[in-house]
Amino acid sequence: KENFDSIPDLEFNPIRAKIVHAFFDKRNLRPESDGLADEINFEDFLTIMSYFRPIEMNMDEEQLDRFRKEKLKFLFHMYDSDHDGKITLQEYRNVVEELLSGNPHLEKESARSIADGAMMEAASICVGQMGPDQVYEGITFEDFLKMWQGIDIETKMHVRFLNMETIAHCY
Repeated sequence: KENFDSIPDLEFNPIRAKIVHAFFDKRNLRPESDGLADEINFEDFLTIMSYFRPIEMNMDEEQLDRFRKEKLKFLFHMYDSDHDGKITLQEYRNVVEELLSGNPHLEKESARSIADGAMMEAASICVGQMGPDQVYEGITFEDFLKMWQGIDIETKMHVRFLNMETIAHCY
């Protein structure tokens, strides 16, 4: 994990700790795994980086749907820090506070209000009208999929690497 400290682009990212944590989250490395890895090998690194690959033009609808779900599962795992299959209000508050921590004009209480409002909106999208005695316990992955419906995660969550075409040199 300490090797990630030397990546300049991560240094100022407000959710740096969550990103690094995601690289070692076994749920992102292998199906039906849980916990954290102490270290990752090159194959594990490539597995994580595959979540950030751009879409390919020749993908059919089924491939695009699977690709989208893989990316969203990765994001879901970043938010679900206690690995219980739900993003609770407290987990969501932590992420929002981290994201907004670089803004000196925004107090912690304001960040908390933003998170609370977003969680209420998530409940209305996923559960609908709730009764006064109902409590929304957290966002499941199925809820997460509903919330991201219509948002173009496929093109927003990617890293574009240098794309060099092979040039044949004939002398």
